[in-house]
Amino acid sequence: MTYDAGVGAAPLESKDGTGSLQMIQWPLGERGGDARRVTPSHYEELANLPFDHGYVRRQDAPALLDELFFQRAVQTYLWALPALNMYAMKEGAERAFGAGYQVLSVFKERVNANTLITTPNSDLIYAFGFLDLKRDGPIVIEVPAGMQGVLDDFWQRPIPAVGVIDGRRWRGEVGRSGPDRGKGGAYLILPPDYVGRIPAGYYVYRSGTYGVFVFWRAYFASANNLAEPVRLIERTRIYPLGTRPRGVQMEFPNASVVPANMLYPQDGTAFGMLARFIDGEYADPADREMRGMAAAIGIAKGQPFLPDLRASLLLDRAARTATRIGHVIAYSPSTLSPARRSYPDRQYVDAFPANATFSSESINYLDARTGFFTYAYSSSPAMPMNMETVGGIYPSVFTDANGDFLSGDREYGLHLPANIPAAKFWSVTVYDALTGSGLDNGQPFPSLNTMDHPLQNADGSTDIYFGATPPGRGKNWLATVPGKGWFAIIRLYEPQRAFFDQSWMPDDIVRLD
Repeated sequence: MTYDAGVGAAPLESKDGTGSLQMIQWPLGERGGDARRVTPSHYEELANLPFDHGYVRRQDAPALLDELFFQRAVQTYLWALPALNMYAMKEGAERAFGAGYQVLSVFKERVNANTLITTPNSDLIYAFGFLDLKRDGPIVIEVPAGMQGVLDDFWQRPIPAVGVIDGRRWRGEVGRSGPDRGKGGAYLILPPDYVGRIPAGYYVYRSGTYGVFVFWRAYFASANNLAEPVRLIERTRIYPLGTRPRGVQMEFPNASVVPANMLYPQDGTAFGMLARFIDGEYADPADREMRGMAAAIGIAKGQPFLPDLRASLLLDRAARTATRIGHVIAYSPSTLSPARRSYPDRQYVDAFPANATFSSESINYLDARTGFFTYAYSSSPAMPMNMETVGGIYPSVFTDANGDFLSGDREYGLHLPANIPAAKFWSVTVYDALTGSGLDNGQPFPSLNTMDHPLQNADGSTDIYFGATPPGRGKNWLATVPGKGWFAIIRLYEPQRAFFDQSWMPDDIVRLD
């Protein structure tokens, strides 16, 4: 693997001499690699700049200050990645579907590849809403019975309840996995700096940001009957506290039929987006250190973001470097991650190796957070739970059985043994390796799921084929795109014991050509 240090763009793959794209090991060189290949001369030059009578020479100072600016920009991007991901979703959704608390965009015909967003699930009915508590104050959300959803702040942290509800401290979840237990109810969402009286009669949550992401999911039993889950979502009502029934009438645009780009930038424009986010958001005292880092590159609340040409060039290179770092971490998880692999002898990466806040008692799992939000959005306490018939499990795979990256130029097969341990349903979805969006492969949806009634073998097992051309009649096929890398996520909703005791495991994806 070559590495263009500092302002250059690091490639995302190594080659073994056969032309195969291979998994990068983490940390680099931990298996006895050549240290010279991960210690570029750029760093040697900086480390060996001479002192003259104890002073750095004037002609050398600009190189050091540029490096400091570049490093701060890279770390700012990585720190802000959850917010960038969410703010890009907000701005993209508002361009496509409209803005306001009353807008709940519903993917009434499922999410397809026309919606550019990180790792969407085509096998549920999704709905997105974006609230602004600074503009509108406390917001009431009337959740219908039977709903499944989560409320995240704009750092994509599950929003905590105020105090204890029914003996438990809730975080983010509403509906069947929340305090209303699927019976429905009224939730009151408070701004982070709210100091007024809290009225009775609500499930009360306090957001850590003014921005709030409302994320509803509804199941369907048949792809031919989506009306019922859509009607369930459309019974939602959202309005500022004290305005019911005078609030603005709800809008439920059909997001399935409107192309929308909700991907976060992977270049220097990310810093302009971050400046917009920081300027309109609550200044959390816990973020002072990293906000100071952002201020050092020109991003500060209440101040215009006006980088000159030199700063703009460095910022663009920093963003392009940082996003490459995020990609590498996503498929080469850090040794700090509590559980890096779904199975000890297979290629699957645990998509959610920590908890919903990516934290322990003493540290935050920075790399786990970066890897997750490079390719995903929204976290909830149920997602990382290892409990039978609770939430979901998401083994992700970027490489075949030989450790080579998955390529649209090759043909592959995946064998799923019989009795897939998912009480609700299972699915396999293919994604674009660069953006994490659903792979635009020409099929109606880039996924195969229980409700599709995929063909099974005589023993009840399932084989799925991947490639640019159909594998022949009578075979389950997910199309890939020549020239594009891809990865897959296996989703198991309401996972059963066989997953946790690993008496059931998916085979690795194998190359067939």
